[in-house]
Amino acid sequence: MSKTIPIWACVLNRAIKNYLQRMLGDSHQDQELESNISSNETVDMRLKYADWDCSLHLPIWVSNSEKAIIETHLQEWTMLLEACGADISSFASNLRKPLRPLWISQKTLIWLNEIPDHDSWEFIPLILVSASASDGISQSRTSSGFSWHYIPGAGDDEESWARGLSPDLFWKHAFELIDAGPELCKRQVAEIVEKERVYLAQRGKYSPQVTLKPGKSSTINHPISLEESNIVSELMETEFPINSMSSISSCKEQTIFWLGSTNVAVSTTSHVFNASDDVECVLNCDSNSGSFSFPSASSQLHLPIVTSKVDRFSLIRNLPSAIDFAKLNLSGGRKLLVCCHSGEDISVCVCLAILISLFDEKGSFDGGNSFMHTTITKWDMRRRLVFICKFATSARPSRGNLKQVFGFLSREQESAIVAESALEAT
Repeated sequence: MSKTIPIWACVLNRAIKNYLQRMLGDSHQDQELESNISSNETVDMRLKYADWDCSLHLPIWVSNSEKAIIETHLQEWTMLLEACGADISSFASNLRKPLRPLWISQKTLIWLNEIPDHDSWEFIPLILVSASASDGISQSRTSSGFSWHYIPGAGDDEESWARGLSPDLFWKHAFELIDAGPELCKRQVAEIVEKERVYLAQRGKYSPQVTLKPGKSSTINHPISLEESNIVSELMETEFPINSMSSISSCKEQTIFWLGSTNVAVSTTSHVFNASDDVECVLNCDSNSGSFSFPSASSQLHLPIVTSKVDRFSLIRNLPSAIDFAKLNLSGGRKLLVCCHSGEDISVCVCLAILISLFDEKGSFDGGNSFMHTTITKWDMRRRLVFICKFATSARPSRGNLKQVFGFLSREQESAIVAESALEAT
C-alpha cells in the first residue's frame, strides 16, 4: 500500500492528462469529449489540465533513492496503461482533479481544527488507512526517520481475521460494532455473520458456516473467547422468521455479468438459479457441489476448485476439463455461465483461460485456432483481464490463480509446438 497505490494514482493521473491533451487539442475529438462534459466544464478543463499535479507522492519513509528509481519507470507504466485497453475516457469524464494518496495511522494529525471543504482541495484524496502502530523507539534507527510495528494481514487476507464479516455487512452494522467496544466486538460480529447466514439459507442461497481457528494465545488475550464460542450454537437453535428481517439482504446483490458478445458469463453460484432462462450450460467451479435444472447432464459440469492459498495447483489441474467443456458448448452456440462461490476470483480466472484459449483478438470464437498460432505473454493476459473487468465489475482475481492460468496456457502452447514438430518430422 505504501508504494503500489501511489504509483498507480500517479500513472492514472498522467494517462488522464495525456488523454485530455489529445482530446482537447483535436477539434474532431473535442466533440466526443464535450458530449460527456458540459461546455463550461470543457473550457475550465482546458485551463486546468495543464496544471494537474502528476508528480509521484510517496510516504516519508520511502527513501529518495528508491523514489528516483520509481520515477524512471513512470512513463513506461503510463504507456502500458494506455495500451492495455483501460477505459481512460471514463476516468477523464468523472475526475475533475488529480488523485493523491493520504496516509492515516493511529497517530496521524492532518487538520488541527476542522476538515476543510473538499471543493477547496486541489486534488481528490485517496485515504490509505494503516492498522499498524508507529514505533517511536525505532524511529531514530531508521534512515527515513520513521518506523512501524507491522501487523501481518492487516490490509489483506481478510479471511484470516475478519471472522466472516464482509465489507457490506460491516458498513451496515458499523455503528453497532463501534458501540459494542473492544470487549463485545467479537460477539457482535458472530451474531451479525450468523444472522446473515441464516437469512441467506432461508432463501435457498448457499452460505457456509464460518469456522474460526483460535490463536495460540487466544485464551490469554481474549477472556470472552468461551462465551464467543457459544454464539454460533445459540443462533443455530434460534428461529429467524423471514419477515422478521429486512426484505433486502445486507449483502449487495450480484448479477450475471455477460462478457461482451462472447456468450460467456460469470456469476456467483447462488445466482445460477436466477439465470436459468438466459443460460444453457453451467460450469460450476465452487468447491461445494450444486445441482441445477438443465435438460441434460452434459449441460453442467462441476469442478471443485479451491483457492490457491488452500491448494496451489487446484485451478491448473481442472483447467483442461473446463476448456474442453467450454469448447464443446460454445462451438454449438450455447450460452455458458461460469460460477464460483464469490464470483470474483476462481470463475474470473477460468473465464480468462477460456477467452484466451478459444477466442481470437477480436473476441470471436474460433475453437483455439488463433491460440495455437500465437505466443501468449503476460501482457496478453493483462489485456484480456482488462476486457473481463469492463463487464465483471466485481472481479478480484488472486495472484496465485492468475499464475496458474499463465502456467496452463504456456504448457498448452508448448505441447502444441512439440506435437506440431513431431508431425512435421514424420
